[in-house]
Amino acid sequence: MSTTETRLRDILSRRIMILDGAMGTIIQQYKLDEAAYRGGPDGRFADFAAPAGSGARELFVKGNNELLTLTQPQVIQEIHERYLAAGADLIETNTFGATTIAQDDYHMGHLAYEMNVAAARLARAACDKYSTPDKPRFVAGALGPTPKTASISPDVNDPAARNVTFDQLVAAYHQQVGGLVEGGSDVLLVETIFDTLNCKAALFAIDRYFDEHPAIERLPIMISGTVTDASGRILSGQTVPAFWNSVRHAKPLTIGLNCALGAALMRPYAEELSQIADTFVCIYPNAGLPNPMSDTGFDELPADTSSLLREFADSGFINIAGGCCGTTPDHIKAIADMLAATTPREVPVIPVAQRLSGLEPFTIDQQSLFVNVGERTNVTGSKAFARMILNEQYDEALSVARQQVENGAQVIDINMDEAMLDSKAAMERFLNLIASEPDISRVPIMIDSSKWSVIEAGLKCVQGKAIVNSISMKEGEEEFIRQAHLCRRYGAAVIVMAFDEQGQADTFARKTEICARAYKVLTEQVGFPPEDIIFDPNIFAIATGIEEHNNYAVDFIDATRWIKENLPHAKISGGVSNVSFSFRGNDPAREAIHTVFLYHAIKAGMTMGIVNAGMMGVYDDIAPELRERVEDVVLNRREDATERMIEIAGTLKAGDKQDVQTLAWREGTVQQRLSHALVHGITQWIVEDTEEARQELLHNGGRPIHVIEGPLMDGMNVVGDLFGQGKMFLPQVVKSARVMKQAVAHLIPFIEEEKLLEEKRTGIVAKPKGKIVIATVKGDVHDIGKNIVSVVLQCNNFEVVNMGVMVPCSEILARAKVENADMIGLSGLITPSLEEMAHVAKEMQRDPHFRMLKIPLLIGGATTSRAHTAVKIAHNYDGPVVYVPDASRSVSVAQSLLTPESRDQYIDDIAQDYVRIREQHANKKALPILPLAAARANKMALAFDPVRPKFIGRREFRNVDLGTLARYIDWGPFFQTWDLAGPFPAILTDEVVGEAASKVFEEGQALLRKIIEGRWLSANGVVSLLPANSVNDDDIEVYTDDTRSSVAFTYYGLRQQGVKPLVDGVQRPNQCLADFIAPKASGIKDYIGMFAVTSGLGIEKHEKRFEDAHDDYSSIMLKSLADRLAEAFAEYLHERVRTDLWGYAAGEQLSNEDMIAERYAGIRPAPGYPACPEHTVKADMFRVLQAQEIGMELTESFAMFPGAAVSGFYFAHPESKYFVVGKIGDDQVGDMAARRGVPKDELERWLAPNLS
Repeated sequence: MSTTETRLRDILSRRIMILDGAMGTIIQQYKLDEAAYRGGPDGRFADFAAPAGSGARELFVKGNNELLTLTQPQVIQEIHERYLAAGADLIETNTFGATTIAQDDYHMGHLAYEMNVAAARLARAACDKYSTPDKPRFVAGALGPTPKTASISPDVNDPAARNVTFDQLVAAYHQQVGGLVEGGSDVLLVETIFDTLNCKAALFAIDRYFDEHPAIERLPIMISGTVTDASGRILSGQTVPAFWNSVRHAKPLTIGLNCALGAALMRPYAEELSQIADTFVCIYPNAGLPNPMSDTGFDELPADTSSLLREFADSGFINIAGGCCGTTPDHIKAIADMLAATTPREVPVIPVAQRLSGLEPFTIDQQSLFVNVGERTNVTGSKAFARMILNEQYDEALSVARQQVENGAQVIDINMDEAMLDSKAAMERFLNLIASEPDISRVPIMIDSSKWSVIEAGLKCVQGKAIVNSISMKEGEEEFIRQAHLCRRYGAAVIVMAFDEQGQADTFARKTEICARAYKVLTEQVGFPPEDIIFDPNIFAIATGIEEHNNYAVDFIDATRWIKENLPHAKISGGVSNVSFSFRGNDPAREAIHTVFLYHAIKAGMTMGIVNAGMMGVYDDIAPELRERVEDVVLNRREDATERMIEIAGTLKAGDKQDVQTLAWREGTVQQRLSHALVHGITQWIVEDTEEARQELLHNGGRPIHVIEGPLMDGMNVVGDLFGQGKMFLPQVVKSARVMKQAVAHLIPFIEEEKLLEEKRTGIVAKPKGKIVIATVKGDVHDIGKNIVSVVLQCNNFEVVNMGVMVPCSEILARAKVENADMIGLSGLITPSLEEMAHVAKEMQRDPHFRMLKIPLLIGGATTSRAHTAVKIAHNYDGPVVYVPDASRSVSVAQSLLTPESRDQYIDDIAQDYVRIREQHANKKALPILPLAAARANKMALAFDPVRPKFIGRREFRNVDLGTLARYIDWGPFFQTWDLAGPFPAILTDEVVGEAASKVFEEGQALLRKIIEGRWLSANGVVSLLPANSVNDDDIEVYTDDTRSSVAFTYYGLRQQGVKPLVDGVQRPNQCLADFIAPKASGIKDYIGMFAVTSGLGIEKHEKRFEDAHDDYSSIMLKSLADRLAEAFAEYLHERVRTDLWGYAAGEQLSNEDMIAERYAGIRPAPGYPACPEHTVKADMFRVLQAQEIGMELTESFAMFPGAAVSGFYFAHPESKYFVVGKIGDDQVGDMAARRGVPKDELERWLAPNLS
């Protein structure tokens, strides 16, 4: 440890130190002009220009703050001294952008080294001037992030592209470190990190510099990341714990956060970091959020920022505090004064563990279960994957990686060692592509190669903490140590093969000897953390018929146990599939061997394994005889173990695990048969079994209704119990309801015939658990979810009156009175339905019938929520208002409301919960909203080069082939309809819902084929491509033709007003859809598109047929498939527009997966969705599109009919993207009301969800 670091650690143990504030903010206050930046009229850079032949236009250097170190050193010196006088202990050098990469933007890269030396000397002189024995001052050499990113593609069309390499970053940072050290820095501060790979390059350069200059004392390192928004992630996607895991190998003096957020918004991330970091924590936030009206550009005064940081200190979050953008010497003085008497954070002792990361952290410690490393992204182990890589089918290769993560791989192994492949290039490209896929890159990467050059290429692409697979001593200790040092410098854990100069270890003695030697070298000579060492003691094939191979599994298991006991904190891994290699081609045998081997190896201490999850079973599920013979082989218990294993392996077949349907259940009693049919959804014999049960009961003096109350309800109770326990899933429950309905339909004539006589005879009237009137509210046509709730309630003996869709409030309440309903249920999908639900609640309060009886009101649907129900609906009605999140909760809610023993307590609990939610909502600090003028001033600044569509006007598409549309279906939402959670296609093999998902998918496909082959539905669409320009900042004028003299209609856009974070000193824009259309004042002729499609024409007759057959399952399935076809139609038509009708992406070649992932150019936002949340524009769109000509209409609430429909806009600008408008201010509502000429209160009704 250096002398400086020792001094700093001593001070930090006693008090909170103070870092300085913003440099750029204070420079702006000097109001320096272009000439001043150049050093004045006679200054050194007065005539500096871009090199001849560079093609650059006139060069402006104003804004290059690092240049001021050379041209206005007195200004920089004065700023340093102002912060020191305010109480700062550490002063940052003016070198945030002093790298060749950043300075090349000004053609001044050749000055970078000089800038760093000079800047460090200025800070050094200031610190020396103010230092005293009691209060020494320190120079922090600042290394900024550079304007380029190593983890993020600059090209939306090529996610593997990068505008800077790791090596280029290292070279730039290496030069900068040299200058900062020469100039007299005390510490090195790598700050404002928005891409962890850039930071790792800086840390790599620092370590390499000091290795190359052993005579120079190593300087302590400070690291500071930047959380860019409320997601809690840095710009490149990592969470705060993942970021810390990625950089902690540098053993920094401090880890911390700065920039982008003020202290208030930074608090949760500062708290999280303070709990996990086993080093000091430095926090220097912005002075709140940007405020263009403030002198500093930010909204917090010194008293505000210092008070917030005082709370951080009192909570034990910080050891160093300072300020970033918008802070001034006054802020720093206030912070220093406020924290002078506070106690510094105590550095916690963190348990030893292996802490890896992708975008998210992954910890392996003593409590961790076995870690499954996915093996299918390995060209040597998977022929299919190798073929994809060789054919450059990288999208398909990514799907393999994605499937592994979805199937539970906690780490994915990437191997590109193929003779016909440029392994290094393939590794780089694939890892760069993975970086753009958050659902893959969230897990750590294992970089697997026998070539060190390929491993190192991979390490330069991964921002998280990876695992290297592998290094060994086969080339001797010197090369082993060199590679280990580099792995440490890159911040990776390592797998060490039991392999030395003599070859691979194949016995227990050799395995333990090599692992012990490697451990000693790594921990004592390299300084490698023992918890980051993973040994692979070599798994070899057993049961080969060669006697010396018989003990291979035992030797591995014993070596695992020995490593666990003798090499502290080291981990153990291995390639599991090797052990069964002699049985290749016999998957059941291999799976049994893997399962038994892992059972014993994990017990011995095996940490992780590279294994195909599909080739692992459950130890207890293996047939006893097979398990015994496998264990004989694995544990080498008998001399004839191999022969016995070969014998039983020959009897195993690939389909052995599959269930075989039998008709044995048909031999049970009629009660048992009815129960079985209900649980399994079998309708084949339900009518004859129901009739048999009726006859049997009649013979014994019973009545037809007893069939329902007895065996049928007994069976449905079993269904309800299984559903509640998570052992049955929604599609199965709906099938059970179909069976029940058909049985009841058979019994109803007999029940009606005997009803009056039976009531007279017994005086007993059969009564269900309760009656509920349920409806989709006025203006909304969506009813799939409501119908599922109806079925689930009916399955549980509730009487349901389903009123259908678009039901006015007056009709709902009138029907509830007529039916003497116990409850009312409201459903809706579109946002205007929320207001209609509140209206129903108000009308129930106004009506004495409901107000006096306090009839419960249930609220459900995709746009509803518990918070919205509590805040916006419940207070309108004195009776119970209950949010029902999904079908599975509907039964428990209904039972609780109608059970006398629990009703009052249940209602009281809900009321108290709603009071708490309303209080939280009332006390919730509103997110800062910019004035509309400021938001407009911060709109996107885009260049425009529009492509003219191939035609101007309208074009219809009638009777589009459903088979064509089916190829564009996104199946993910299909499973959500059935309350089955999981991504497609991984959901089909999910261990919890996989069986149910596979079944409903199979039946969905079967019905889809009937729909297509029988032409059950018609699909019509219409597109209009028209000239357009933006006006009034936020609006778009859509013209009737190319003369642009007649406005077809004006789309009035909503602009984001939330305060945007700063990233690298640049504020993110406040977006509006109008930003993607060229302004009218520019004279550029731009265009816009519109579309409307439906695949629901003709659905009614088929719905009625299913309803007449009491087949809710098929009815719901039909509607859900119609919805999927409508979305597929929208996707298909958008592709046609991009590549042909408009033609702005004529060369596009995207798979369906690419389109689902929105990798296309341009966007198609739909009214009602986040970028375009207001529905009323549909009226103008449908008028211009003449949508009625293709059979589409709008309801009074602007819901589309038929329900299976999609409409929206087309934007072609290459930088157009989807975004969320979020909350808007009253000034924007008033401004839009004036522009549109509509009453403000009417507009507020439509914009209610977006009002701040």
